[in-house]
Parts: sequence; structure tokens; C-alpha cells
Amino acid sequence: MKTMLKLKMCALPALALGMLATQAQASAGYKRVEVAFVLDSTGSMGDLIEGAKRKIWSIAGSIVDANPQADISMALVTYRDRDDEYVVKTTPLSEDVQGLYGKLLKVEADGGGDTPESVNEALDKAINSLQWTSGPDTRRIVFLVGDAPPHMDYNETKYPAILKEAAQKKIIVNAVEAGDAEDTMQVWKDIAQLGGGRYIPIPQDGGAVVIIETPYDAEILHLQRELDGSVVPYGSQAQKAEITGKMGEKAAAAPSVALDSSSFYAKRSKKEVVTGAGDYVADAMSGGLATSTMADKDLPDELKGKSVAEREAWTKAKVAERGALQDKIAGLVAKRDAFVTGEKSKQPKAARDSFDAVVEDTLKTQLN
Repeated sequence: MKTMLKLKMCALPALALGMLATQAQASAGYKRVEVAFVLDSTGSMGDLIEGAKRKIWSIAGSIVDANPQADISMALVTYRDRDDEYVVKTTPLSEDVQGLYGKLLKVEADGGGDTPESVNEALDKAINSLQWTSGPDTRRIVFLVGDAPPHMDYNETKYPAILKEAAQKKIIVNAVEAGDAEDTMQVWKDIAQLGGGRYIPIPQDGGAVVIIETPYDAEILHLQRELDGSVVPYGSQAQKAEITGKMGEKAAAAPSVALDSSSFYAKRSKKEVVTGAGDYVADAMSGGLATSTMADKDLPDELKGKSVAEREAWTKAKVAERGALQDKIAGLVAKRDAFVTGEKSKQPKAARDSFDAVVEDTLKTQLN
């Protein structure tokens, strides 16, 4: 596992050139955006992973900034190497960003201690096992993030062949290198070139996580707590338990994470407080509920045993209450965003080279 790699840069194939042309021609109106993170989770990546947990909502928000009307799906593929606790773990593409955040919170860096790692297998899972949506209205993007090159001595499909398949599926593959290992840099540049994406070097620890405080933060957090309190679980016991767990994760988040989460939700065209099924008020607002015919056992506890008229009156009041809160938060988020944009322009270059900053910049470029 300590074999060092020296690879020549592969020529850019016609398919990748075609993908770059498509990238340049893309309008700012994708109906769907799908983003997968292929993340080395060995011990040396610990600081970067902890930073990613704090900035995943900011990254998701950059997708909304570029395509506010789009349906957004995200996936997470973590990898280590053979003889570690696991080789590859996959969280499928899903519009449930809150659920992905919960999965990311559970990722711990461990194992490794040598190079190379199972990069080829992880890329193969991302390109060929995730259920990517086809069609020109969908933008498909992968970020490979790691600090060690792939095993080229394993009997498995190697990255040049995998990236040909990515090009055929019009999936852009970016390669983010943590640290400055020469053998990793050579391969990561090759992967980015073959994948029609960017090679992005960042510090080993992912760079400084920059938190910009604004005059609007306290009020946004106060209103967000009220808004979170308007979530009403309903449906099966499993669905109720899932939504309750997600709201617990939201409540436990650090203020900076909660603010980025508020910004993500406030700017989306789909007005949610939490992604995924199980929020009665959100489904009522979207017109997705038939309250009059719903079985009593599936109703929120507050509505059990109530008449249809009582259900409808209660629901109407809850929808109005939530709408007013969302409008207030949206106005404050717009002001906060303008303030943050101004402050970011004053940040030193090191802050602009952090993991979240380079990913956000890349997304904005590749979604426009």
C-alpha cells in the first residue's frame, strides 16, 4: 500500500471536450442540480471533514444562489482502503439535504496511515451506482476530495475508464487535493482534466473556516427558532420519528451552521423548514394534503379526534403563521447575504482558498 505513483497526464478526450462546451453553453436555469461529494475519510482528513460539517449548508446555499428554482439533490460517498473499517460507504442522491447533513455529522476520520487509498472504487460508486438524472435540464457535478492517490494495483476499474463513463453521462468531476503530495497532485490534475472539471489545491486541514458575524444574526436565529417550532410531525411512527430527529439536529447546530441553514431554506423556491417527508404544515402549504380523508392515526397529535372543519381552521392558522415568519426571515437573509458578500471581499487570500470557498466558487461557475 506504500507504492508511489508516477503517471503521465492523459490526453483530454473528445467526450470531455464536448462536456466543457456544454458547460459553457449552459443557461442559468437548470431544473435540477445533482452534486456528489466523494470524500476520503482516513485519519489525515479529520480537520477537513470537521470543517465540511460546519459549512455544508453554506455550500448548499451557493447552489440555490445560482439556481433558486432548481430541485437540488446531494450525495455523499466516503472511502478509505482495504483492511480499514470500511472501503466505501454511499449515501444516495436525495433532495433531503437535512438528511445528508445528519449523515455527514456521523462521518469520522479514521484508518489510513499509508498511501494509496481506494479512490478508484469510490469514483466508480459515485459515477455508476448513484442514480443520476439524465437530460439537458439537469446539471451533474462530482467533487473528489482527498490527499492520497488511487491504488492502480488492485483488480478493479481504473479512473481513466470511469471518467470516460462520467463524460458519457455528462457528469463533471472536480478534484480537490488536500495537502501538497506530489503523487496525488499528478493524479488529481489528470482526474480533473479527464472529468471536464477543476483541479483545486487546498491546505491539508481544509483551510480556515471563516465565520462572518452580521447585525442580522440574532434576529434571524430568534425567528428561526419560532419557525422550527411550527414543524408538526405527522404520518407513520417512523416518519414522525425521522422528522423529530432532524429537528433535534437543527436545534443542536452551532449558531453559524444554523444561520447558513436558515439562508438555504429562505432562498429556495420550495418553502420548507426541513427537507424530507413528515412536516404537516409544509405539505399543507404545497397543497399535498387531503386533510378531510386522512386517517386519524396519521394526523398530528393536535388534530386527532377533531372534526374536518376544526382540522381545516387549525391548518389555515398554522400556514398563515409560518408564511409570515418565512417572509420576515427572507428579508433579513437578503440583508445578511449583502453584508457577508461585502465582508468576504475584504478577506485575505487564505480564506478564499478554504474547502468551502473553493467548492462554492466552483459551483457558481459550473451552474452558470
